Amino acid sequence: MIPVYGQSLSDATGLVNRLDIQTGGHTFEVKTVANFDIYDFDFDSSEKKLTLYITSSLENNLGELIIPLNLLGGNFTFYLNDQEFLPKINHNEKISFITLNFIGSGNNTFEIFGTTYLDGLTEKDEIEQKESQISLQNGETLGDSFGWLALVGFFAVVAAFIIIKMKKRK
Repeated sequence: MIPVYGQSLSDATGLVNRLDIQTGGHTFEVKTVANFDIYDFDFDSSEKKLTLYITSSLENNLGELIIPLNLLGGNFTFYLNDQEFLPKINHNEKISFITLNFIGSGNNTFEIFGTTYLDGLTEKDEIEQKESQISLQNGETLGDSFGWLALVGFFAVVAAFIIIKMKKRK
């Protein structure tokens, strides 16, 4: 995905992270591309806060975050190592696109506070979310099972076709 906001860090070298945040019966994906690593994260729904634990071997750090507005939105407040931080922010009706540019190698903590949480979800979103969370006893999702069923069905059709051809030859 190329942002409409200009050249992206992802056009250059960067580490890609996809953080799956499960909250309120939903799973949201926060995407990052950065020249630093996000080794852990925490989401606190009561505080409307996403915390990223960053480690970097570089002094000059650059990163991009894409946060779904349904997860966390509104007016943001940012803290880098407990100091207020003002990154560049762009957004559209679905995501916030945040560009981080900071100095400091080693471990860093980046906190994002929003004023809205689980905002704008429709009934359709909630139904799709519940359907995607149906799981079987062995841990497979229903979608995985349909995939296996389709594969088994394909092989059954091929086997039946081969058997019919062999019987016709006799």
